[in-house]
Amino acid sequence: MNLLTTIMAGLKEVWAHKFRSLLTMLGIILGVASLVGMAAIIKGMENGMKETMVAMGGADKVLLGETDVPAEQEHLADQAPGRTMADVHALRQSAPLLRLVSPEMAVRNVTITRGDKSIVPSECVGVFPAVLEMNLHTLEHGRFFTDLDEENANAVCVIGTAIRDELFGAPDRVGYEIVPLGEIVYLNEQPFTIVGLLQHYEGEQEKKQRELARKQPRAQPTGPERQRGFGRGGSNWAFIRKNQTVYMPLNTAWLRFRASSDRDGIPDPRLTDIDLKVEDMAQIEPALQQARNVLMITHRGIEDFGFETQEGRLDSINQQIRNARMSGGIIAAISLLVGGIGIMNIMLASINERIRQIGICKAVGATGSAIFIQVLIESVVIALVGAALGVVASFGFVQVLELVSPTANSPVITPEAMSIAVAFSAAVGVCAGLFPAVKAAKLDPIQALRYE
Repeated sequence: MNLLTTIMAGLKEVWAHKFRSLLTMLGIILGVASLVGMAAIIKGMENGMKETMVAMGGADKVLLGETDVPAEQEHLADQAPGRTMADVHALRQSAPLLRLVSPEMAVRNVTITRGDKSIVPSECVGVFPAVLEMNLHTLEHGRFFTDLDEENANAVCVIGTAIRDELFGAPDRVGYEIVPLGEIVYLNEQPFTIVGLLQHYEGEQEKKQRELARKQPRAQPTGPERQRGFGRGGSNWAFIRKNQTVYMPLNTAWLRFRASSDRDGIPDPRLTDIDLKVEDMAQIEPALQQARNVLMITHRGIEDFGFETQEGRLDSINQQIRNARMSGGIIAAISLLVGGIGIMNIMLASINERIRQIGICKAVGATGSAIFIQVLIESVVIALVGAALGVVASFGFVQVLELVSPTANSPVITPEAMSIAVAFSAAVGVCAGLFPAVKAAKLDPIQALRYE
């Protein structure tokens, strides 16, 4: 008996007992559907997490942070210079393994007003043009700052779309967009001219919310009201923060806002952040060591700084994904094992019903190995048919999830998850069919023919 004939015999046996076979395959169907569906949910979570990380500047971004001095340098703590423009110039000149150095000077407690409208931005920062590439910003309209703006500390600013929406109005449903270039806004009562508008940033969840709001305008708020409904804990917080950004020339931020908030009668020249991007991620350790050597010179040997890379964040994401996959895999494996027990049970019942048939086959020359292979293949056929139905059910499961939670990150069904589920089902079919196949192969033909 060749393989194709055996497979066809197995399918005929399944079709001959349709309801019984369906009940037998139910465990496999549920196991495969849960395995593929869980993998799809986890893949959607992973995409959302990585999307947020990219919005924050990408995996190659490194934050030069301010830290407490080591214990052996505590007596020098009051001499720690902090992060200054001297560090920026030194890193640009003496650290060739760094591709980008972007200084930032945050302006705290700023309210932006226009007429009777006002908003408190997530970020109001004095920057160099390098910030666009550093934070993966795109200038949608207008221009960014020039050397002349920086040199003269011009009162100009570039704003995000959430600031525009709050002060000038959000785009309407037919797509008309307000571009407030040249308009005057007040930052803590100081007039600034808008010279640029950043691109609107949104993650997958916000795109879905916008589409849902378009279909159900009364059920979902739009524009800034919708954005205020999300906090830092949501997966969209990085995009909302970028949309609520106000940039001004760094020298403007220092002269107009920071120089007045002095330290011991001296204007505070310290930067809030210095962000770095390395030339090559494979050379990140040598690049950071090179930057450390430069900073130890500009800081006169006082180590009041540290490096925070995105690798730790990426490792944390990967660890969460691994844990979720392991938990989901264990649950799905238990379901498949239960399905395997059902297959073994039905195969044993099938053999008891076909003892005389097996006896006749052996009487006319069928070998024990041929009977073994036939029963084993029938078991695998049941498992694979169940796996195929389970894969189909997983698509329905994902559709139900999207209906229940339409604004969540979309589950993504991957070929790898389907392949693993089908392969595991086949393995369960083999394991479940071994004992019945051995029992059938060992039947004595004479006793089988006399069986009633």
